[in-house]
Amino acid sequence: MDHPLTRDVTPTAAAAPAARSRRPVGLPALAYGGDYNPEQWPEEVWEEDVRLMQQAGVTMVSVGIFSWALLETERGVYDFGWLDRLLDLLHAGGIRVDLGTPTVVPPAWFYREHPEALPVTREGVRLEAGSRGAICHSSPAYRQAAASITEQLALRYADHPALALWHVHNEYGVPVSACYCDASAEDFRRWLRERYTGLAELNAAWGTTFWGQRYGAWEEIRPPRLTPTAGNPAQQLDWARFTSDTLLENFKRERDVLHRLAPGIPVTTNFMTALSQCESLDYWAWGREVDLVANDHYLVAEAPRNHINLAMSADLTRSVAGGRPWLLLEHSTGAVNWQPRNLPKQPGEMARNSLCHVARGSDGAMFFQWRASRFGAEKFHSAMLPHAGTDSRIWREVVALGAAVGALGSVRDSRVVSDAAVLWDWQSWWAQKLEWRPSVELDARAQADAWYAAAWDRHLTVDFAHPEADLTDYPLVLVPALYLATAATGDNLRRYVENGGTLAVGHFSGIVDEHDTVHPGPYPGALREVLGLTVEEFAPLPEGRTVRLDGPGGDGPDGPLQAGSWSEFVVPRGAETLWSHTEGPAAGLPAITRHTLGRGTAWYLSTRLDAAGLDTVLARVCADAGLPERALPRDLEVVERVGELGRYLFAINHGDRGAQVPLPGAGMELLTGLLVEGVLEVPAGAVRVVHL
Repeated sequence: MDHPLTRDVTPTAAAAPAARSRRPVGLPALAYGGDYNPEQWPEEVWEEDVRLMQQAGVTMVSVGIFSWALLETERGVYDFGWLDRLLDLLHAGGIRVDLGTPTVVPPAWFYREHPEALPVTREGVRLEAGSRGAICHSSPAYRQAAASITEQLALRYADHPALALWHVHNEYGVPVSACYCDASAEDFRRWLRERYTGLAELNAAWGTTFWGQRYGAWEEIRPPRLTPTAGNPAQQLDWARFTSDTLLENFKRERDVLHRLAPGIPVTTNFMTALSQCESLDYWAWGREVDLVANDHYLVAEAPRNHINLAMSADLTRSVAGGRPWLLLEHSTGAVNWQPRNLPKQPGEMARNSLCHVARGSDGAMFFQWRASRFGAEKFHSAMLPHAGTDSRIWREVVALGAAVGALGSVRDSRVVSDAAVLWDWQSWWAQKLEWRPSVELDARAQADAWYAAAWDRHLTVDFAHPEADLTDYPLVLVPALYLATAATGDNLRRYVENGGTLAVGHFSGIVDEHDTVHPGPYPGALREVLGLTVEEFAPLPEGRTVRLDGPGGDGPDGPLQAGSWSEFVVPRGAETLWSHTEGPAAGLPAITRHTLGRGTAWYLSTRLDAAGLDTVLARVCADAGLPERALPRDLEVVERVGELGRYLFAINHGDRGAQVPLPGAGMELLTGLLVEGVLEVPAGAVRVVHL
């Protein structure tokens, strides 16, 4: 049986340390705690909260995120007394503070003075306050007011002994990212002037000779509001970029205030990298601007095997962080309140969820929220301290998890060991989702989910990477869906394969450039050379239609596969055909090819395989890459972190039977304190962490 620890676990040479900390200040252990909203409770409850936090092993709480109306009661009139008392109380109790700038919910007085700062939808409807995130991020009044309250907080609390981390805003892009008002239109034109040298370049990039859309003055350009039929796709793609950049500008404005006034304290904001939870931000750009990458993740409760989506989000977050440790800033102890059916977590599931994030690079596990609310929209959202109080299953699991997180303190600052890379680009996703694509079943996110699940089931730990990133260190690179691929991406992937890498690319990739313009020549455009083929025509399949692919193995393990939704008329130009269509519009034509280029190989999957077929092909691809088969149970998750203090093997059993993991030697199991050697026993539903 292959040992999971036989791969190279030599730590990557650390980059030169930044002048500013990338971890919460004064926190010697992993972060454990959650959003704390004491303003919802009488002050006499606060002391009880701190006592219970100590009992649960809480090390840090997030404070003040929704408190603008209480901190600035009128324009320029501040009340910090309650927050002074709270931070002093937390400090006395040994609890560190992640202090929020409350700019996600402006006060009612702000909207009274500036109703124009409320966002307008694409349909022209102005949204009202009374919820959260009702913000036009191009509003000058909002920008000024947000910077002002941030400055006041920094002036008052920069030197407070409880302060560990600044938390700017909350979940940028959720629930509102884009505003289509006149202020946003003017801001869009400003952004375009900075991006393009002039209108001639813009007209060329947007292809405005199509449908007579040519612009003769900047003032003629508007947001891509609701149009009679499909709008200009290049304009919509630039609008998506502008939206992400505008929110990022606002984050940077607050961050720079905090850096200037509190230079010793790192600044973060909470991302939502799960592809089902936030689509509007290019987190590759955002990850470069925060001192510490932090993420919120909420399970889709009814999804089968939802722990795979959790792992995918954690891997993507770590990758956005450049491989450095990151922080899980929110997840749930049990049910959330906003899904169609809010299922509770089963016994032990909360610990598995939390420690999966830690296994995949988080230096802590934080929740929304500490004490369950009695009123408001989220009163049925689970919490660390539930409505049922301390005599409850959730509370007992919270206390047990606090002890477990406390036992893992030496894991902090270590890095995850990965086997392969998955290429992902938010901008390509935005482009592929626009109107009038060849099939409604061309879903880049679904492709990414399917390919990630296939890698997870083969017990591969993956990093995500931008298509133009350096891929040298990865023996295998997977590209589930990359509709938008620049010429630089094509060159990058060609060099990667020529230098010995193994590449696997999914259908409908390499089609357009950064302006959503089809690359000249046959498909797949930027990827023709590396894949060694051309595509004459796309051939989507009718809804529900499946087709058979015949392969090199006859009826053996590499034999027939099932595919659906999509096919292409592939013409090999150096690539060898491994599986061919036996039916459907592409009958007799290649379906899956393999191209030897230089010292490496490039695979192309021109159709959408079912799970079994994808696993069969991925097994062949992994063999090309020299990655070993790992004889582990299907629902056993094994991940490693490595640091200065050694190696840590995380084994998380999502199955209903006990499992065994072979070990290359002896080590201490940190959650039980037992010495283990040779084989690690992992009971059903349990987590084990071995320090080797």
